[in-house]
Amino acid sequence: MKCPGQDSRYWSGEDVFEADCPHCGHSIEFFKDDSQQKCRQCGHRMLNPKMDFGCASYCPHAEQCLGSMPPELIAKQGDLFKDRVSLAMRKYFGDDQKRIQHALDVTSHAEEIGKNNGKNDMMVIMAAALLHDIGIKNAELKFNSSSAKYQHIEGPPVAKKILNTLKAPGELIEEVCDIIGHHHWPRDEETMNFKVLYDADLIVNMVELYQKEPHSAEQLQQLVDSSFLTKAGAEQGQKALAQFVS
Repeated sequence: MKCPGQDSRYWSGEDVFEADCPHCGHSIEFFKDDSQQKCRQCGHRMLNPKMDFGCASYCPHAEQCLGSMPPELIAKQGDLFKDRVSLAMRKYFGDDQKRIQHALDVTSHAEEIGKNNGKNDMMVIMAAALLHDIGIKNAELKFNSSSAKYQHIEGPPVAKKILNTLKAPGELIEEVCDIIGHHHWPRDEETMNFKVLYDADLIVNMVELYQKEPHSAEQLQQLVDSSFLTKAGAEQGQKALAQFVS
């Protein structure tokens, strides 16, 4: 059985479309029934951003429909969500390539750290990493400042709007917004999701600093030992910063 929405007999001209790669911004062409396409510029394999699995929760034909899809596609629903959030972040920041790249770098480290920590939710971590600095734009417009306290105020409402548009689960939205709302300032007790994001952001910020001001190996070790919230984050940070030791 084929879902009518996937039957080409019912297609219109809008069912062949282009989408920006969430990694490099290059345009990728999709046919509506393409499950994924490879970016010709950076090689990222992007899932079809218009393919929505939400209907599976209520459609009486969900079992037949999902059963006909490649198992690897069903298993990569988290990747599809990450790509959608990444595209929304890119659209929001527009031409601000510095902040887009910062978000992508933090997400890359968060993914690596998260995979080495057992008790965390990668969907929450990926959304929080991509959107953690989303409040900067409004902070600068309203307060002429990008300081942490203004980011923490302005970030959650923007993140909530983006995630609501993407139809993310309410619990995920709530946790992501909570993380964004204090991501520079850890509380006495934090979830592993927060710790992974915090460490990933710390690595990228340290790399940006160390490129300008190299530190000695001893200084680096002291910083690593005292700054990170997870063992995997400390290991990732030491590895990333080693190249900048003076």
